[in-house]
Formats: sequence, C-alpha cells, structure tokens
Amino acid sequence: MTATSLTPTDKLAASGNYEYLNENNDQEFEDKIVEEFTHLLEKSKQLFNGLRDLPQYGHKQWQPYFGRTFDVYTRLWKFQQQHRVLLDKKFGLKRWQIGEIASKIGQLYYHFYIRTSETTYLNEAFAFYSAIRTRAYYSKVNREEKPDLMVKKLRYYARFIVVCLLLKKTKLMRELVRELNRQIDEYVKAYDPDDSLEWQLVLNEISTFIDIDNQLNVDHTPITLYYRLTNSLIPPLPNGAEKFLSNIQLYSLEEILIIGNYQDQIKFSELTLDMYRMLQAVERQPIELTASSEDRTTMQSPANHQKEVPDLYDSDSSKRSNPHKYLLYKPTFSQIYAFTASAFKELPTNGVLLLYISADGYDTHMKIKTAHSYDFGGVKTNNRRDDVNDNLNSPANTLGKKSTSATTTTATTATPIKDIHTIFPGDLYPFLRKPLFLIIDSNNSIVFQNMPNLFGQPLISLLSPVKIPAVFHDYQNKGSLFTLFLTSPAFAFCFVCHLNELTSEQWNLCQENVNKIIFEIIRIFLKSKLVDGTIYHFFGDEFLRIFLARFVFCYAVLRLHRAFKGSGFYPSSQPQLSNDLLENVLVHKMILELSASLNIRQLFLEGPLTTLE
Repeated sequence: MTATSLTPTDKLAASGNYEYLNENNDQEFEDKIVEEFTHLLEKSKQLFNGLRDLPQYGHKQWQPYFGRTFDVYTRLWKFQQQHRVLLDKKFGLKRWQIGEIASKIGQLYYHFYIRTSETTYLNEAFAFYSAIRTRAYYSKVNREEKPDLMVKKLRYYARFIVVCLLLKKTKLMRELVRELNRQIDEYVKAYDPDDSLEWQLVLNEISTFIDIDNQLNVDHTPITLYYRLTNSLIPPLPNGAEKFLSNIQLYSLEEILIIGNYQDQIKFSELTLDMYRMLQAVERQPIELTASSEDRTTMQSPANHQKEVPDLYDSDSSKRSNPHKYLLYKPTFSQIYAFTASAFKELPTNGVLLLYISADGYDTHMKIKTAHSYDFGGVKTNNRRDDVNDNLNSPANTLGKKSTSATTTTATTATPIKDIHTIFPGDLYPFLRKPLFLIIDSNNSIVFQNMPNLFGQPLISLLSPVKIPAVFHDYQNKGSLFTLFLTSPAFAFCFVCHLNELTSEQWNLCQENVNKIIFEIIRIFLKSKLVDGTIYHFFGDEFLRIFLARFVFCYAVLRLHRAFKGSGFYPSSQPQLSNDLLENVLVHKMILELSASLNIRQLFLEGPLTTLE
C-alpha cells in the first residue's frame, strides 16, 4: 500500500506508532541519564572515601589517585548541571544532594591546598563553599528530619569557616559563625544529640581564635592581620648584591614542617595560633578568583599541578610556587620523624628544609650534663597513650619537675633515662646531611644552639627567648611572642608596647617604619664583614631572607625594651650573629624614633646602645 492510498484511519494509527516509539526512546534516554548519574555518584563516593587511606606524606604516592577522584567529581558536577531538570524529575535529586557534591569538591580543593601549599586551591574551595551558601543548597535540610544531614550541614559550615580564616575573609567568617551558632541550636533542640557539647566546643574555639587573632583595634575597629608575603614586604637586595651573591651557592626553600605542640595554646581545627601564623608566612598572597563554581565551564584538575623552578631574582613573587609544607598538630615523635624523613627525601638539589617547632620545653634535670645531643633536654612531642595522665604532658611539668622515672639502676651502674616523647638536638643530626633552616619557639630552645655541623651543609637555627617578662605571662596561650615577630613584626612591636588601640595614621606609620627597619637590616647583612658565611647561602630565598631580618628586628626591640632584662629574654641563633647586626646603632635609632612617634618612648632604654649590658 502506498502512502497516497492510506486511509485517514491508517494515517492515525501510523502516527500513534511514531509517538509510541518516541516515548520509548525518550524513556530509554532518561533511564540512561539516571543510570549514568547513579554510577558517577557511587564512583565518586567510593573514590572520596579512599582518600583517607592515602599516605599523608610524600608527593608521588597520592597524586594519581587524587587525580582520578577529582576527574570523576568534575564529570559528576557537569553532568548534574546539564541534566538537572531531568534528574529532579526522574531521580528525585534534591538541593542538599547538589550541595553535598559541591561540598566534596570544595574539600578536594582544600586538601590539595594542604598537600601542595598552593593558595590558588583555597580560592577554588571558597568558590564552591560560597556557592552552597548563596544558592541555599542546605536550606531545607532541617525539614528532612534526619540528624545525619544536619551534621553534614554543620561540618560544611566548619570547613567553610576554616577556608575563610585562611583567606582572611573576616567579615564573612563572623557571619558564618553566627549562622553556625543558630544551626547548632536548631540541631540540639530537634534531636538532643550526644555530640552537642562537641559542637559547642567547636563554636567556642573558632570564636576565641578569631578574637585573639584580631585583637588590634584601628580607629576603634578590630583589623585583620595579614601574614602572607607580598611584593611590598620583600626586602629588596641592595645594589651590587647580585654580583656578591653570584659567587655563593644559593639555596631555595622547598620543604617545610610546621609543628605545633604547645599543650595549652589556643587552637581551631588542629591549627594552633603559632601554626596558623607561620603557615601563612611561608605563602605568597594569592590572587583572588571572581567566577563562582556555577559560572565555570571547566574545572582544572589540581593533579596536573607542576612546581615551578624558582627564579631567585624575579621581582614578582606572586608568579612563583609556594614551598611545600606539612602541618603537624601535636604529633608524636614517630610522626615527626616520619614526616621529616619524607621531606628530607623529597628535597631537591639546592633545596632547603625549614623545620619550625613550637612546643613546650623538656629538661632532663641531670646533675652532670656533657653531651649537647641529649643531656640538656629538648622540646616535647605528644604521647597519645598518656594523654589522660598529667605527669608527662602537663605544662607544669615541661621544665619544672623531674620525670617519674629519671634513672634506671642496675647492679653496677645508674643510667640517666631521657623522655622518649621529646625531640632532642641529637634527633636532628641525621637531617644535617642537607641544608637545614631551624626555627625553635620554646622555653628550652637554647639547647639547639650548639648543634655540630657534622656534614658541612648550611645550617641556621633561630631560637626564641627562654624567658618572658611577668607582664606577658597571661598571654602565653594566645600565641608565642617570637613567632609573632617572625610573622607580623609591626603587630609584635605594638604588642610588646601594649598598643591595642591605634589610629589608622599611627598603624600605617608603624608598618611603614618597621618595613624600613627590615630593609635596612638586609642592607647591613650584605655590607657586614663579620657575618658568618653560612648565612648567605640562604639569602637568595625571600622567605628565609625576611625571617633573618625579622629575627634581628626582634632582638633589637627586646634588647631596647625596659621589660626585657637579661640574655634569657632575647632570641639567639646558630651561628651567632655579629654585633654590627644585633647592636647596630642605626637600627636602634630607627626603633627609638618609631617609639617616640607613637608616644611610647618611655618603654625603651636610653640609646642607641653599643654593647650588651
């Protein structure tokens, strides 16, 4: 039968068959979309859960797996964007499920930042966390009457706050804290959960942390302190410096361990204040992104990250990669040794390992001390098995009491026993085979001053004062003074001078003058004929150069301050810096002029000083 001979009834029947076929095709297409989405969702969860099993140290071991995880989440995110209406209709996709996918991607970016130290990924994490909030993906979670969904929402808030904290988005962070407070109240009222006290502790920790880190008021308003490196903060090399340094083997900072082991220091999310300040001081200020996660058509896998070879004379530091770092909150001795060994192994040619330890001190209390390696004590690590006991980790026992088992007696001899949960100078000797830049902030830091240079590699130790004036004792849990000088010297100057209320003009004056003093110290370093040659090996790296200059500034300020009386109140170093640096008349004069301009000249000695009194 030809088409022209079809009756109206035949044509109608044929039309129905086409519609039926089209419906079948549409149904098959929709089923495939749902099936593919379900597959991607399950695969993403499986890979994400596997991330916790990856080694925490080393570079190559985790990157391939991380890359696969990110690629699956990229496909999942794009897929739900393209088919959201259909998935809403056929899969029952809810907004909190979209929020959970975005939250996982934010977590991936954040953890890649933790593993690579590249602040670009912090901005990426912020974009996804911010999209969750602005698009209210979790707004209807409370109606689901599922406590586990409420916990996911609370965890999202906590993670978002950490990212805002690291990106210095203080205003938004305070808003998030208020929102988290309301969400915790709703959670507790609705479910009376067992973890209500834990969430209240989280809220208290972050509120205290923010208040302490923003305790300087300018024009009656708390200001946000910035610790990251910017071009304006980098001490420029004086004329002729490049020619001078060209004859010296220069090293660049490549691997960092930041260890926080002070027992009672204020912390949030496994970051003590000292760790928080130091981790930013070894990063460059990131360039903020403007596109939100929803606006992006592509998401570059962080697994493609390649570290750039640093150009030591490039004036634009923002183009360079950050040195890689590990953050260890109250680690055990075994953890410290494992991570240090990994960083040591990964250290490239001409690379420097920076080991920063902020911890309570430990004294052996031996009557006869001869070996600097172990007899004089060290700094405490964590003993997780004995955390419930206060005989080892209590702050009162760091230097003031003897260990309960100070000696072991045999039939013929009594052998002094050292605390096995302590890092002694001798424990670091194996790592002196490569260049080491050591910063110890502790009340027993002095024991690291005489480490032998066994292998002829460049070694510098910057060591905190072992004493602080009584007037500052109440501030000990609010961050260490030495670390504050190394990370924010202008604020540290204000802090030791009890300046917590300034006008914007005074604060700008303080920052400008401190920068001038830092730059002058760099000039003196390169002009001096008495500086130990080891120091110049580290001078090509801008992070290490600025730490050295801030160390001298710290020494000079405390040396001139009337409240700091005696060598125990001043920082020390190995090798010892020469007097033409530490007791420099011009530097002293500039500090005293700054104090006079801020109307606090009476807090300082008459000077400039020329000899150690």
